[in-house]
Amino acid sequence: MTIEAAPLPIERPTPFDPPREYRRLREDQPVSRLAMPDGSLGWLVTSYEHVRFVMADPRFSSRPENITDPMRVVAPEERFEVPKGLFISMDPPDHGRYRKLLTGQFTVRRMRALEPRIHQMVVDHLDAMQAAGDSADLVSAFALPIPSLVICELLGVPYEEREEFQHRSHQLLRVDLPIAQIREAAEGIRDFMGRLVASKRVEPGDDMLSGLFAADPTLTEDEIAEMGLLLLIAGHETTANMLGLGTFLLLQNPDQLAKLRAEPALLPGAVEELLRYLSVVQFGTRRGVLADVEVGGQQFRKGETVICSLAAANRDPARFDNPEILDVTRTHSTHVAFGHGIHQCLGQQLSRVEMQIAFRELFDRFPNLRLAAEPGEVKLRTMSAVYGADYLPVAW
Repeated sequence: MTIEAAPLPIERPTPFDPPREYRRLREDQPVSRLAMPDGSLGWLVTSYEHVRFVMADPRFSSRPENITDPMRVVAPEERFEVPKGLFISMDPPDHGRYRKLLTGQFTVRRMRALEPRIHQMVVDHLDAMQAAGDSADLVSAFALPIPSLVICELLGVPYEEREEFQHRSHQLLRVDLPIAQIREAAEGIRDFMGRLVASKRVEPGDDMLSGLFAADPTLTEDEIAEMGLLLLIAGHETTANMLGLGTFLLLQNPDQLAKLRAEPALLPGAVEELLRYLSVVQFGTRRGVLADVEVGGQQFRKGETVICSLAAANRDPARFDNPEILDVTRTHSTHVAFGHGIHQCLGQQLSRVEMQIAFRELFDRFPNLRLAAEPGEVKLRTMSAVYGADYLPVAW
């Protein structure tokens, strides 16, 4: 059965489920033609098996010049050259050099030292919420500040400057803004990181940016700023949205929340289930084809673009039993919410720790936590590359 090329599906049937079209495609043609906004054709991959294959194979590129945007038309003059250090948009061997340097900064010692600090941050914010009354916007009072504080501490970013990078990073992830506005946001956050990195060279501290100067003295300030920019955005956006959306989901599934309350040991597995079920990187990952290759019986040609749907892969019944069901007792979940292959999320363990501590303390502190609005009134980030809730009113 051949399915006619269609644009990337974006309309969600519920706040927590990916577009229905993904299921049909995965069942009928898991590697299907994708209609691009510029009139060209690409590929959409929706099965778990094929998504992992594409993301792990070196014949697929992460460099922007090899990829057509599936959400909007980008004129040739609007395309950007990948700056040195922005390794998420690089292929081997350049990617490996930068990633290895950052992997050396995510030491076991540093991560262990952060755990009690994360716990204290969480407790402090819950204290503040409780002292302020019996209701709050969970996003602004809890879900966003916690990962922002953590990444600020890791990078040595003054927390009082968080509003600037939070606002600009949110703009960078929007897929419905003009390219000129995206570029302006990018330049703003690069200036912010550039000033910070320059200060670290003069006065180094016990943070990752300072550690990069020591790890490789040949790195330029611009390279470190790009690496820091990537960590700054990835380090708070995904975790913040998982905390807000995950709480919303659990409040809408009281039977699952009751299981967590009754058996706290389920929490690590429950976090994996939330990651799988929600898949907040909602428009998938993009790859450019570097050489002709066959995937799922379809012939990809050099120069074409492939979109790997993480959300569809994480709901694939060939890999997960009853994938449409949220099950916090699920014991085996090799999901792809953090990606796969050489670009798999570098800070995923830190994100897991943040979520485990935050969810545990939140639900312990407020046993009667409930949504303080109709579910349909919750404003969602439907046009952001990282999906989540903008505002989540709760009461206790």
